[in-house]
Amino acid sequence: MTTNPAQLESQGKKAFENKNFTQAADLFQQAAQGYTLGRAGLQAAEMMNNASVALLQAGKPDDALKAALGTDEIFAGAKDTKRQAMALGNQAAALEALASYDEAIQKYEQSAELFGQINEGDLRAMVMKSAAAIKLKTGKITDSAFKMMGSLDAKDNPSFFERILRFFMRFIK
Repeated sequence: MTTNPAQLESQGKKAFENKNFTQAADLFQQAAQGYTLGRAGLQAAEMMNNASVALLQAGKPDDALKAALGTDEIFAGAKDTKRQAMALGNQAAALEALASYDEAIQKYEQSAELFGQINEGDLRAMVMKSAAAIKLKTGKITDSAFKMMGSLDAKDNPSFFERILRFFMRFIK
């Protein structure tokens, strides 16, 4: 077994592709430790986010949340807004899986705001749709409709169906 973080990262990606999510999460966490020891903090945070995604896929939302917590702050400190927004989205997904809906919505909205700041319309739309889906599920329908409209407006290349939906949504504003 190797202790080279780059090799562990590569093995983790292969395990993830093969749907061995628990193994992938373990390899990403080992890579994160290696990067941390080597003072590669951003790469370590990236590995913890990868581990979070793998843990969520493995059905371990508690562990997924623990893996992603704090990584957004590391990316914020490095002024890496895209990865900061992705980290918040990973935290939101774990919170959603844990049925902590209000917290998940808050994280999704923070993520969407950051994606908006860096003109990542498709990513912004994706997290806004996730927030809207939670609001719809929890009975906050009006707010959900406005979030969905925002997500449609944020999308760079809307599909034909999304363009039609955008047209009809104008009438309920």
